[in-house]
Amino acid sequence: MHYKTNISNILKDVELRQDPVIITVNEFTEEAARDFQAAMCAGHNSGQSIIPIQIDSYGGDVYALMSMVSSIKNSELPVATIIQGKAMSCGAILASLGTKGHRYMDPDATIMIHDVSSLSYGKIEDLKSSVRETERLQQKVFEMMSENCGKEKNYFTDLIHSKGRADWFLEAEEAINHGLVDHVRVPTLHIDITASIDLK
Repeated sequence: MHYKTNISNILKDVELRQDPVIITVNEFTEEAARDFQAAMCAGHNSGQSIIPIQIDSYGGDVYALMSMVSSIKNSELPVATIIQGKAMSCGAILASLGTKGHRYMDPDATIMIHDVSSLSYGKIEDLKSSVRETERLQQKVFEMMSENCGKEKNYFTDLIHSKGRADWFLEAEEAINHGLVDHVRVPTLHIDITASIDLK
């Protein structure tokens, strides 16, 4: 994604105090979640009317995803999600949580959805506890996806189950059909700098 600046021809020169905030998400880690929160704050103080989030990710930590989701849900500005390359696992969930009407996907990009993974090891009771927590997280994130896509709450859980719980890869047109994205294209952020001369 890129941005274009349109400057009024009656202005000789202009300099933005800062570039527009365009957030890029490549990974889901604690550090990435902190950076994401800071970028969301910067976006709210930038003067722009929407915060674009570019996603090109294989996924990562679900808890880091939940921190990013919190930032989006508490945003006072609409959020645009733009998939370029890939949005897999946590990336697919984050992409679906863009503001309705502002979810974009490059025609050559790929979405992948699958069960939430648990990497726990240790005593059997610890493993049982980890499985319960993984199931809780999976239900939570899939219900969020379904809600934002205008589907019944078990829509994506049932689809994953029907596919034998294997990784599910989607191209852009299929993502549109499931309500995951709204537009098959990459948008451009336009900055209009104007000046007016008037007699009052």
